[in-house]
Amino acid sequence: QVQLVESGGGLVQPGGSLRLSCTASGSVFSIKVMGWYRQAPGKQRELVASVTSGDNTYYADSVKGRFAASMAAAKNAVHLQMDNLTPEDTAVYYCKAVTQRGSILNNYWGQGTQVTVSS
Repeated sequence: QVQLVESGGGLVQPGGSLRLSCTASGSVFSIKVMGWYRQAPGKQRELVASVTSGDNTYYADSVKGRFAASMAAAKNAVHLQMDNLTPEDTAVYYCKAVTQRGSILNNYWGQGTQVTVSS
């Protein structure tokens, strides 16, 4: 079992920055991938960025060059630095961890943190 708690959301003006953090507890040794998803009102949840335990990263096209994800060496946290934010980035941001034990994969989600970009 892994528990995830997000923090760092809030209200920011267009062009501003925010840094989201997700702290993991429990069986963090089994975490293979941590990622950030977001869900805007009326839209499906989408993958924004992910980081593997080997530091391989993935970014959605819409955030490339603006967002940077990083995972702590102890695999107990993942961060999302968000720069040059636009109103289109407004959403609830969720942290997700994928664990692996043998051939069994499990997904864990945080409770979400609201990011609002508005003037």
